Amino acid sequence: MTPLPRPEQVRALAYLKRKGTDAPIELLRQRIADAFADFETMIASVPSSLHRQSPAPDRWSAQEVVDHLIESHRPAVAQLESLLKGLTPETGAVPTSLQSTDPLSRNWDELVAELKHIHASLISLLEDASDSCSLDVRVRVTMVMKADDRLGPQDSVQWEEELDWKAFAQTLRVHTIEHRSQIERTLRELSDSVVGAKSRV
Repeated sequence: MTPLPRPEQVRALAYLKRKGTDAPIELLRQRIADAFADFETMIASVPSSLHRQSPAPDRWSAQEVVDHLIESHRPAVAQLESLLKGLTPETGAVPTSLQSTDPLSRNWDELVAELKHIHASLISLLEDASDSCSLDVRVRVTMVMKADDRLGPQDSVQWEEELDWKAFAQTLRVHTIEHRSQIERTLRELSDSVVGAKSRV
């Protein structure tokens, strides 16, 4: 017997259908462009002294987050291009915590420039897309949702889902927004720890 989907999965897929699959391309394109631009503006304000700092050993620094977005969104360019041509992408789902071999050794400015290039490539593809592009072809995506505490002790629910190009594009927007919030929390915690240290002197 196939297990029933969890509430988190139902909510996630309903959201992607509403904000992705069923959304007009003009609105989808603008929302994604805004998310990319907001992220780029935010990371431009990160002090150089905090690029590689994290608030805890098991937490990513701003640089590691940027590296992750590059590594996970780079393959999305080819995947989206295939979908818009009506072809099933050859590559599979991207791992959730994908990073380069040594994120902290990379140059910050080069990372930012590469992420902007990826953003521009994705937006360019969406500018050439239309609502008439087929929604029949799918790409496999790794989905992660915060778990409903009432249903078990795990922190998150993870599964793979096959999505059409509009829903897939929406996942890139959501992923970007989530990691923008992650960097903002990291910077806030680092700032609070500095203030706390000074107050104890």
